[in-house]
Amino acid sequence: MAVLAAGVAACGPAQRSASGPRPEPGAAVSTLFDAGSVYGAMGLLVAGPPLPFVATLNYVADATADSTLAVFGLSLANHALSFQRDGSAFTAHYHVEVAFRADTGAVRQFASDEAVRVRTFPETLRGDESVIYQQFITVPPGIYQVTVTVRDRNGPAASHRERTDTVPRFAGQGMSAPLAVYQGAGRTRASDVPKLLVNPRATVSYGADTLRFYVEAYGARPGARLVARALDPGGHEIWRDTVALAGTEALATGLALLRPGELPVGAGRFEIGRLGAGSAATRTAPFLVSFSDQWAITNYDEMISLLRYFERQEWVDKLRQAPPDQRPAVWRAFYKATDPVEITPENEALEAYFRRIQIANQRFRESGEPGWLTDRGEVFISLGEPDDVFDFTTDVSRAGVRGVRWTYNALRLTLFFQDNTGFGRFRLTPLSRAEYQRAVAQRRRS
Repeated sequence: MAVLAAGVAACGPAQRSASGPRPEPGAAVSTLFDAGSVYGAMGLLVAGPPLPFVATLNYVADATADSTLAVFGLSLANHALSFQRDGSAFTAHYHVEVAFRADTGAVRQFASDEAVRVRTFPETLRGDESVIYQQFITVPPGIYQVTVTVRDRNGPAASHRERTDTVPRFAGQGMSAPLAVYQGAGRTRASDVPKLLVNPRATVSYGADTLRFYVEAYGARPGARLVARALDPGGHEIWRDTVALAGTEALATGLALLRPGELPVGAGRFEIGRLGAGSAATRTAPFLVSFSDQWAITNYDEMISLLRYFERQEWVDKLRQAPPDQRPAVWRAFYKATDPVEITPENEALEAYFRRIQIANQRFRESGEPGWLTDRGEVFISLGEPDDVFDFTTDVSRAGVRGVRWTYNALRLTLFFQDNTGFGRFRLTPLSRAEYQRAVAQRRRS
């Protein structure tokens, strides 16, 4: 059974002041453009280019003790696939293979071809979690080499990942590991396939979405309550509640709900277990509370720092001044107020802003300082690509100084960056700095 969910995102915020102290060079963007490293550290199956994906494997009991039901979830972004025009819409096709191999060879494997269809071209460029694929497959308990392969059927891109996994034996007792889900009631019999939509990245948007974990217990007393906790990376408890089990002794299920604002931004670990059963009976799963599932921003202060050039500085100031208990609500208001197209799950203004930071880091790095913190990076992020660039660094003998001139025709703005030290550090001249600040102030007023 395969389930494809096109357009199911990690629900909402994709997401980040001007003034304020600068962080140490490079510190604020160490992992910003490598979200895969964060998901990899969480223990998920992560593939990078040419076809990035995030995948997860979980296990629940099957109808017989010598079989276990594997729950495979795969997360893709639309822009990772090659779309082709299909009438008035656009369609992409991809292929998924998953195999469980033991020392004696392949034991279980499946393959399927899937399609993603969107109405508009901008939707093909979405960088968030816009496609979710899931599959349920029965596997005998044991230790396997699990391989996952994803191919773009409209192009040459393909990615492959593998790891060693232990498929547990439940035999009518014990408890499944908590499974991050977006929705679904699960099941009431072990012979049924759970009705769930998995959350492969175990990610939730800061201050906007509810994080859900589904768990099954076997041999538990109906009506029993489980203790659920969320821990930060240091092991400190940041949330606690109890979850009631519903069902029968053979199969009881529970759903833990961690509502918006109950978790701070960052990575963590969810754990759940029976009252008084001890740590040996506890089951755990990683999770991530982030401003975006494509930008690895997992620190509130880092996010504020990265927004220093964002146009809506009045809102950035509100984020900076918000006390911790009000930050989720202020972030939701900020996200809505700065989103130019509210009908889409992405905030296009923020996405464009962070793409410019990424480009600035690639182009304008100077003497160990990240590109986004240089003068050229600041101007590029604030005003975009100049209409004309003239580099007179090769004509030092005539000009007397190394430098670059940028021209913005629509703004009637010409800026000069000079390297007065000779070490490749280009700084706006005082007059250009004043003209740049005038242009930025004018743009923000408009």
